[in-house]
Amino acid sequence: MNELTISLDSHSKIPLYEQIYGFIREEIRKREILPGERLPSSRTLSSYLSVSRSTVDLAYEQLVSEGYVESIPCRGYFVCEIEELYQLGETQEERKMKTGEDALKYRYQFAVSGITPDGFPHNAWKKISREVLLDASDDLFRLGDPRGERGLREAIAAYLHHARGVNCRPDQIIVGAGNDYLLMLLSVVLGRGADSRHVVAMENPTYMSAYRCFVNLGFDMRSISMDDSGMQVGELEESGADLAYVMPSHQFPMGMVMPMKRRMQLLSWAAKEEKRYLIEDDYDSEFRYKGRPIPALQGYDTKGKVIYLGTFSRAIAPSIRISYMVLPERLWPLFEQRGINFSATVSKTDQKIIEIFMREGYFERHLNRMRAIYKGKHDLMMKCLKGMSKICTVSGENAGVHVLLHFVNGLTEEEAILRARKAGIRVYGLGQYYTEELERQDSGAGADAGRKQEAVLLGYATMTEQQILEAMEILKKVWTCC
Repeated sequence: MNELTISLDSHSKIPLYEQIYGFIREEIRKREILPGERLPSSRTLSSYLSVSRSTVDLAYEQLVSEGYVESIPCRGYFVCEIEELYQLGETQEERKMKTGEDALKYRYQFAVSGITPDGFPHNAWKKISREVLLDASDDLFRLGDPRGERGLREAIAAYLHHARGVNCRPDQIIVGAGNDYLLMLLSVVLGRGADSRHVVAMENPTYMSAYRCFVNLGFDMRSISMDDSGMQVGELEESGADLAYVMPSHQFPMGMVMPMKRRMQLLSWAAKEEKRYLIEDDYDSEFRYKGRPIPALQGYDTKGKVIYLGTFSRAIAPSIRISYMVLPERLWPLFEQRGINFSATVSKTDQKIIEIFMREGYFERHLNRMRAIYKGKHDLMMKCLKGMSKICTVSGENAGVHVLLHFVNGLTEEEAILRARKAGIRVYGLGQYYTEELERQDSGAGADAGRKQEAVLLGYATMTEQQILEAMEILKKVWTCC
């Protein structure tokens, strides 16, 4: 495929990259573009549509991050098998979109994932990529270390030590293509089967992608309720779990930052039994707007009980698909026994680019720039929400790139989403992140089972400040109860 007939409206309030992304997504969903089909290169499509290449890159990055398209190095972008996508990662909201609501064109989308327009460091990335390929030896194209290349693991270890307070050696770090792969690898390391049956506890509501991953890997799951400090340790103790998956720096979707006391309680829980571990997902700790960043939970672990997960997807771009896991020293013999035969899942070229990006200060400068951008959008959101105090209260505003709105004027979550949808604005309901929602979809249980809170999530990373102002003004009107 060398071209796509996309009608772009340069006068629309919808950014050009979103128009391209939306068109290709719908063509894939309608199977007008078939699984396995190769999309035009970003250079070819940008020339055909008379737009900048970075505009097409952003559209492709969003498609990759949502699983519609995969990027194969040196070959291009290819359409994924969409049936598999629906089976593995479809939320209740996506099911509604499938049954007809996907035809609706949103003027504004408060997406909870993605990066700011023009947020990708194109110039630095291109410069480093050219350098890597110009200086490449034959070794660059040979199969690499299954743990990840030594240079990248050293750069990650140095960054984690000074930025997150993580104590680890490069040899404890494993690099992989996304957290799903690392969780699969972890399940192999910990062992599966009748003799090593693990029970995983997760906060409720939670990050559903990880929950589904654990379910698909065959783990027994326990949903633990939360208070204002995070996962309730007493309930965790009673659950019989030996693994607890937590997001202490910024819980998704509730947005809370876990205080030190609760962190210490979790470490104490893990230390009580030999095979208990905490899995710390530190997915977007770089973005914090109140007070100093709190060091990672792993930095306070003196017993080797924390398995640390980090990613470049939020800090750089979703399509980077490079994550890393820090294994405690006590688990390393099990990795060498059970996981060392797995091949590397990230190309040595991409690893070298990230290594140089980190070592030569590009990553730190990029983070500083992104923090400033997101801080500006965050402050604008909070300013808009001050004028909506009779409609809703706000939580989760001190970190990350989304906030939660809790309605005080009698509006329900469902009604708020419906009113926003009719106004051409997409917002996200908190209900789809409760694990009971997943169980209810599978079992056909009643609609009110397990619902704890009603709220909507507003993500602001992918929107411009002008779009935020316009969309919030509309929401203020449509959410005012008559």
